[in-house]
Amino acid sequence: MKKKMLLLPPALAMGMIALSAAPAMADHAEGMYGVTLNELNSSGATGEAWIEVVGSEATVTLTASGLAEEFDGNPYPHVQHIHIGAQGLCPDMDADENGDGIISTTEGGPSYGDIGTTLSVGDGNKEPDAGVNLEVAPAGSTIEYEETFELNEATQDALADGTAVIVVHGLDPATQPEGATEPSDLVPELPLAATSPALCGTLEMQPAGGADTGVVTAASSTDGGSATSMLALGGALVLAATGGAFVLGRRVKATK
Repeated sequence: MKKKMLLLPPALAMGMIALSAAPAMADHAEGMYGVTLNELNSSGATGEAWIEVVGSEATVTLTASGLAEEFDGNPYPHVQHIHIGAQGLCPDMDADENGDGIISTTEGGPSYGDIGTTLSVGDGNKEPDAGVNLEVAPAGSTIEYEETFELNEATQDALADGTAVIVVHGLDPATQPEGATEPSDLVPELPLAATSPALCGTLEMQPAGGADTGVVTAASSTDGGSATSMLALGGALVLAATGGAFVLGRRVKATK
């Protein structure tokens, strides 16, 4: 399927360090992990996530609601990740070092760490280098996500030691302080709201048997699973700061 392409400046991968993409070899993280996702930056969103690890394979289920729904008539993409390698915490407003009223991704980094796994939809790359690929990000105010894939060893390590944190990104500038329309600390061509965290939660091991999440729709967004385009690494999404706002390009349908 042909797509219009727009290449932004080199991807900064949400300012995170790309971790090893080697297949996971250990099974020390086997078990069920769960977390209630709480709002960051007064996003108004709520959610929960569950990860079942069997050997090196993980089944991730994530539901969320109340996220930024759209901008300029287009569904709002929400990149989502398992962050690793730091304190295993979600930041509070004390992390807002510059006092602009928004915890940026960079300011939250010391709490939740780098991208370990990208929670992309469908057959999308699950490794850190897909962290800003909006082609495989869910979109809209509600997320219903379920995917099974090989989990890299670095993320397994973080699950096992209790430092794995799920973060969902993307804020509605209209509900944020004026600083939300300032250039992003990661990609200056974008507004700060586009890359800042909206939901966060630290994954914890659950009792044997886990829990039923009640999610029956796999890898979908509110409009039936059509994907957005890319922010970087090539693609058909335009996400640019213009006069203190930003514009989301038209979405394209994804086929497997």
